[in-house]
This record gives sequence, C-alpha cells and structure tokens, in this order.
Amino acid sequence: MDSSRIEREFGVPFAGEILDPSKWTQTALKKYPDEGPIIWGDLFGREAPVVIDLGCGNGRYLIGSAWARRDHDHLGIDTLPVVIRYARKRGNQRGLSNLRFAVGGGFELLDRHVAPHSVDEIHCYHPQPYYEPSQVHRRLITPLFMARTHRSLKPGGLFVIQTDNPGYWKYIRQIVPVFFDFHERIGKWKDTPRGRTRREMIALRKNLPVFRGHGTARTDITEEEALKLAEALPPPTFDADRRLRQLDDEE
Repeated sequence: MDSSRIEREFGVPFAGEILDPSKWTQTALKKYPDEGPIIWGDLFGREAPVVIDLGCGNGRYLIGSAWARRDHDHLGIDTLPVVIRYARKRGNQRGLSNLRFAVGGGFELLDRHVAPHSVDEIHCYHPQPYYEPSQVHRRLITPLFMARTHRSLKPGGLFVIQTDNPGYWKYIRQIVPVFFDFHERIGKWKDTPRGRTRREMIALRKNLPVFRGHGTARTDITEEEALKLAEALPPPTFDADRRLRQLDDEE
C-alpha cells in the first residue's frame, strides 16, 4: 500500500487508502425524505444490514467499519456541517459505496426517518454532555431516545455507546438496561486499541477514563411498553462536571 495515500490522525491511520480520483464515489445524503422513513434499499441500491452512527464526527469509526464490512451499509450523521464535510471527503476518496453521511440530529433521524425494526446496529460515541444548565435539554441520551433506538433496531439488534464523562455514564448505566440486555466493556475495543473516534483518542492521550458498553434490544417489550417505560424514567439532569469542558474545546 502506497504510504502517500494513507491519512493519519494523531499518528493513527484512517482505514483504507485514498484512491485515484476516477474511483471516488459520493457519500453525501443531501436530504431526508419529506415524509416517512428512509428506504435503505433505495438509498444503497441493495438489501444489506444497516449500521447507523449518531454523532459520527469526522467519520473515523464509520469509515473503518464500511471499509472492513463491505457487506454492511452505513449511515453517519452529525449536527456539525464542518465535520460531515471532512467525513464525506474521506468516504468519497476511499470509493465506499456502502457509506453515506448527512447533517442532522440523532433523535430526529430515529423519530422521523427510520422505520421500526429496520436497522441492525446503532452506535453512539461520546454524545455531548452539555455543561450549562440552559443546555441540558439538548442531551441526546434520554428515556424517549432509548425507546426510539429500541424501536429502530431489529429484534436483538446491537446498540453501542461510549463516553468519557462519568456523570453521563452513571446515567447511561441507569436507563440503557431498561431497553437493552446491556454489558459494560472492560478495556479498549480490540479492533481499535488506540481509539475508535477522534474524541476517544484525545481522552486516551490524556489518560482519562473511557466508559464503553453494548447491548442487544430486548425482545420481551413492545414499542408501546417501551414508551411507557420511558415516561417513568428520569431525564438526564446529572452534573456534567465543567472541568471536562477543556476536552470538548480541544476536539
């Protein structure tokens, strides 16, 4: 592999290599449907397992997964247009036809544009904890979000979550097991020991703890039951600890 075609971040290569421009593809999902769910077969031109990364940042995890798992289709979204531009460029340069990126919010995507039980995996790495009291309502991981995640996944579908914020992790441990058979992961991901995401890499370089977990959607609760459970659970009003804010500024 030509080293000049390898892109690195903090010395860690991105998956794949930059191809000749004649082999580039287009990974932009420019617009969601006006009404109703995304039809995955229409979007990717085939029927395959679907992986969604909510808050995908610059695409490090999803590009690696799309490169390694050509038999899976991947969608990454983030609210920040600038990081999606970087992600699209990298996906395009690697010729990944099983990959799309879009600007948008995670809850809105699952609530409005993902059909029930149509997705195989949903990943959420380092959701923004929001430190100011006036911004707490913007936190992604809420009981209703978890109910929507449960609805979106196929029975037994995989949910993966990760954070470096202890307050957020304590809350995650409280509500995720209500909807998923949840397991905390001890140690780093074996496939990416130096970090699945840019944020994780920064945290590891600073010797900060990173909390990881994964679970499969419970098959003993219905969509209606999940919504009732969500109504009874507390919102994420934890103290995010402003001392960790510097990490967000550096990212």
